[in-house]
Parts: sequence; structure tokens; C-alpha cells
Amino acid sequence: MLTRRATFRLYPTKQVEQKLYYHRRLHKDLYNAAVYNRFTQYQKFDHSVDYFEQQNCLPEFKEVWIEYKELGAHTLQATLKRVDYAFQRWFKGLSKKPRYKSIRHYSGWTYPDRQSWKCHSTGDNGYLELDKIGSIQMRGSARLWGNPTTCTILYRNGKWYADLTVNIPDELAVNSRKTGTGAVGVDFGCKAALAITDGENHQIIDAPRFLRKAECKIKRASIAKRRKQAPNWKKKVKASRRWKKAQRRVTKLQRKVACQRQNWVHQVATELVSSNSFVATEKLEVQKMTRTSRRRSEALGKKRKKQKAGLNKSILDVGFGMLRQSIQYKVTEAGGVFVEVPTKQVKPSQTCPKCGHQHPKTLDERTHYCSNCNYIQDRDIAAALVMLLWAKGKLPGLGTNLADVDVSSSTSKTNERKHCGSMKQLGQMKRQKSTSTGRNVETRPSTQ
Repeated sequence: MLTRRATFRLYPTKQVEQKLYYHRRLHKDLYNAAVYNRFTQYQKFDHSVDYFEQQNCLPEFKEVWIEYKELGAHTLQATLKRVDYAFQRWFKGLSKKPRYKSIRHYSGWTYPDRQSWKCHSTGDNGYLELDKIGSIQMRGSARLWGNPTTCTILYRNGKWYADLTVNIPDELAVNSRKTGTGAVGVDFGCKAALAITDGENHQIIDAPRFLRKAECKIKRASIAKRRKQAPNWKKKVKASRRWKKAQRRVTKLQRKVACQRQNWVHQVATELVSSNSFVATEKLEVQKMTRTSRRRSEALGKKRKKQKAGLNKSILDVGFGMLRQSIQYKVTEAGGVFVEVPTKQVKPSQTCPKCGHQHPKTLDERTHYCSNCNYIQDRDIAAALVMLLWAKGKLPGLGTNLADVDVSSSTSKTNERKHCGSMKQLGQMKRQKSTSTGRNVETRPSTQ
């Protein structure tokens, strides 16, 4: 059974919106209380608190804080699961130490089952009925629709959204899979967002540069915001109403850029997958590509710092990670093969696709010329062709066997995240808890 996520925009009335704000604040306070409980128990009593202990304390907690009685028990458990997930990621070194969240940084809460909510929709608009809150009109459309299982209420940029997890029947999922039989190599870049080739036909898709085009408007709006009284939380200075109004203008422009980029990414990925069932691309670590350490920044000159900042902005403007993720899940859903070529081993931009000879090139060299076989081609097209040939095992000097390729192409960090636990896994652990004893060996002391 295929699982998809559908996002709908909510249009609550004023009374319902006040209840949404109230529930959001209660879940934020519960999150902070759970984080405080874990740190305090370990520091003062050398006792590690896990998810099941906090979950079992919920009935006593609601007897003291009676306002939580009107909230569903499963929604409170889901909030405690967020705390557990944050600590598990910290223990595994995937994120920083969990912090207390203000209402500005706590977006919403989750309904992990169908007991406290109902969705009256067939995938195109409809109504969402939440227990203790009311009925809310929602607008949006889902490409595929099935049985909604979970619901997450989100508050972002002054608007309310509902993220629904939908289980789609296999028959409907199979009928919706439409893809061709082509095989292509894809290379990402800043000037040309995608260079696509199948060995004979080549296509270059230029970067849309949404952020660059809106940068002047964002700068003007930001300059106007600097003239207003900004908030200072340490000095307990509140923001003026004019500063908040100017901040909303900046946020609106930034949100428009993000929506344009997301829409463009899905259009390009859909067009690519509609005619190709085999896609080979490079394995990129965007987080490391756009990060500059302090030592390196101090070593670079002022001019080099600006150049690196401009390169980072161009990489993020294209959205390498979003593009790769969209292409991967669309190809996998259609039953195709998605292969990530190890960039450090193959070096697509330095390797000749005809003879396999490697020749170092600088970023300003946009044409590939091989001194060994005199092959001339566009640099991005040549890199895409190298990745396609490597994935097929036809690259001279280098190759691979598709039987050894992980078609999911997930990184090591993604594999580690799968073991952090889901609601089903927690249920299995809870049933086994009666036979297990001992402390949580993963807990480590917090560093204040």
C-alpha cells in the first residue's frame, strides 16, 4: 500500500481560530515541560526518563493541569513522541541538544489516529472536523486519494494548514504510475539547473533564479524594517506594530519565492519521470557544500568570502536537495530505478565519458576537452553522460553492477533516522516492556 502526504489550507472562523491558538500553546507548554523533566531528572537524580515513563505520567499530569483534559490523549502522546525523537537524534549525533521552544517556533500538533478527527473530503477541498475545536473548511487537491490515517495541524506565516497522511490502495497506485522506458543521466548546477542526456539527445534546463529576481524587493523591505523598533528578548523590548507590519512584508516575499521554487521543482521532476524509468545522478551533500567553517572564513580574504556567500546563495536558490528528493521519490513510486553516483570516486566533472581519462578543471571552464581522445562537449552534459555510463557499467575504466546498487540511494544518516522510532514501533516496544529490565544506556549527561 502506497502512503502519500496531502497538504490542505485551512480557513477557520474567528472562534475556531482562537481554539487552535489555545491548543497550540498547550502543546508547546507540554513539549517544554517534557524537555525540562528529562534534563532535571538526570542532573539532580541521575535518572534517565524515556518516552514510556512520561506517557504513563499523563493521567496524573492532567489531574494537576486540568486544562489538558479537553485535549485528546493520543495528541499528547504524539507531542511526547516529538520530545523522544529530538533526544534520540541528539544521542545519535544527528542534531543538537533539544531546546525549549517559544510559541513562535512551535508550529502545531499531530493526531496519530482517527479517534479525534474526521476528514470529509474526496481529495478535492472539503471539511476537517477536529474534536473539541469544530469543523474547518479546507481547500486543496490531492493527486491520489485513499484512507486518511494521521493529521498534523500546522501554523506557518499566519496561515493554518493540515498535513494528512493517506494510505492509497495498490490498485489505484498502480494505475497512476505513468513512466517511459528511457534512461538518462542528470547533472545539477547553478547556471544550468539540470543537464540531462541519454547518450544521444541532450537537454539543458536553466536555473529559474527566483531568489535573485526578488532580491531587490526583499532588500528594500528589509531596509524599511530596520528603521522600526525591533524586538530584543534579552532586554525585554517588544517589537513595534510597524516593525511587525514590515516583517510581514518580508515574510510574504520570501514565502512567494519558496512556493515558486517548490512548484518549479515538481514540474521539472514530473516531466523528467514521465519519459524515463532509469535516472542516474550525482550524490551531493548540499549541507556541506553551502557551509563555511570559521577557520576557513578567517583564512579567506574579504573578496573570497563574498564569492563563497554568492555561490552558497546560488546553490540554495536552485534547490539541489529538493530536486534530487523529488526525482527520487517519483521514480521509485513509478517502479523505476534511481542511482546516485559516488562523486568522490567517479568525479563526473573531471572524467571523460569516451575514454575515462580524468583531467582537473576549474569552475570557469564550461567546456569539456579531453587531451587524450580530443572529445569536446559541454561540461555539464559530459558529467551527466559519465554518470549514466557509470550506472550502466559502460564507463571506460570505471563501472558498477546494478545488482550491487541500492536503488533507494539513502545516505547513512537517513538509515539511522529510521531507527529513531515511529508510533507503531513504540507500540511494539510497549508490549515488550513487561519482559525487559534495565536502564536506558543511550542517555548521556546534558551539557549546560
